[in-house]
Amino acid sequence: MATIVACGGFSAICGSSLATCATMGRVAMPQMRKYGYKDSLASASIAAGGTLGILIPPSVMLVIYGILTETSIRELFAAGFIPGILGIFLYLGAVKWVLWRDPEAGPAAQKVPWPERIAALKSVGSTLALFVLVIGGIYLGIFTPTEAAGIGAMGAFLIALMRRSLSPRVLMNVLMDTVRTTAMLFAVVLTALIFANFINRAGLPNDLLALVSGMNVAPFVVILTIIAIYVVLGCVFESMSMLLLTVPVFFPVVAGLGYDLVWFGILVVIVIEISLITPPVGMNVFVLRAVLPDVATGTIFRGVTPFWVAGTLRALLVLLLPGIVLFLPDLLY
Repeated sequence: MATIVACGGFSAICGSSLATCATMGRVAMPQMRKYGYKDSLASASIAAGGTLGILIPPSVMLVIYGILTETSIRELFAAGFIPGILGIFLYLGAVKWVLWRDPEAGPAAQKVPWPERIAALKSVGSTLALFVLVIGGIYLGIFTPTEAAGIGAMGAFLIALMRRSLSPRVLMNVLMDTVRTTAMLFAVVLTALIFANFINRAGLPNDLLALVSGMNVAPFVVILTIIAIYVVLGCVFESMSMLLLTVPVFFPVVAGLGYDLVWFGILVVIVIEISLITPPVGMNVFVLRAVLPDVATGTIFRGVTPFWVAGTLRALLVLLLPGIVLFLPDLLY
């Protein structure tokens, strides 16, 4: 449970599911093995917790969705907060259910004294403060997501200086990683925009909307069909590829049917989250497998079953109760 909550917190800082999964695999797995947890539950909690990285703001996926659909990124971030917290609680429930069926999967250990807990919390106090500053500033409208990124980067730089952990070599590595990541993201976004413009000029969204309208089916059935397509694509596609290839085609249809694009974006990201841990191609599972070569892929897939069931339940709640997504954006903006 602590691993899942930590995944949620870490993903709120890094914005990437794969990075969250790889990092927490190195940090949390040795601790859980130390206390005698079964590999199936331990690895599955990391793989499932890592999926939170693409929804809890700031999220790279939501930024790219906002660019592709020209939707407010600030509203998307606000909309992703409650479903992200809901995902954490549902995953905690999945852990509880596994332990109810098999108590030996996570045997109880000695409780850590409160002084040790407080000391551990102090060690991450500066990181928590940075998170509150960045996310709080976005939600309160003090600065835009782009400005928040600069403030977050400067804050992390100052924290590293205070901890005296920033040598010239580390700084150079950070700058080179930033250049590579930025170049990659710009290439991805520019290519996606070219593809989206091609799709629009070819008239595919209008033709698709005309086809759907001519079939005389309820708009809700269309949304269910789109979700089913995402579930199937998730078995063979990586999450970013899926988003870039499908959103330019689907979002004009969804907008034409009268649905809110902020709500649709959150729903799409949640369904993509589920695909990250579903066989046969769950990207988080394979990333974790690379980090933990002594854990069999089948073991991880068996362990994640309760978690993707919990993810499916969250998707149904968001689908049937749009207010879960739209409450914060309507309240704040």
